[in-house]
Amino acid sequence: MKKTILMEKYPIYTLELFKSEMKVSSTDEVVAYLREKIESHPVARFIAVFDHYSHTKALDGQIVDGLIDAKNIIFCFGPSIPNTKVLAVRPRSIAVCEFEDKIIIEFMEPPREEIHQTMQDWAKGLIK
Repeated sequence: MKKTILMEKYPIYTLELFKSEMKVSSTDEVVAYLREKIESHPVARFIAVFDHYSHTKALDGQIVDGLIDAKNIIFCFGPSIPNTKVLAVRPRSIAVCEFEDKIIIEFMEPPREEIHQTMQDWAKGLIK
């Protein structure tokens, strides 16, 4: 996975895969795969799927050239609330962006390393 800094402050991890490299080949299949991972995790809790592409299209908003679908799967790993500030970094979201020949998986770096590793493992699990 590649790490970049978005807008000079958000650490974003990206995995770009050609569909030919993947076990699945569409946004909905990736979302279903991730939902299964979330629901089988002992702490994670599935919240929702947000259809970001349809939302933006309905607003007549700008969409990057070539994008044919984009959804966020929203979930939470929060096993405790040690302070009120921790809620500001929850819940988590994984973006699934589909182009004709590839799918891009992206998420913001979570504050706990073990959660970060889990999310990377889920994304890399899409590789054949």
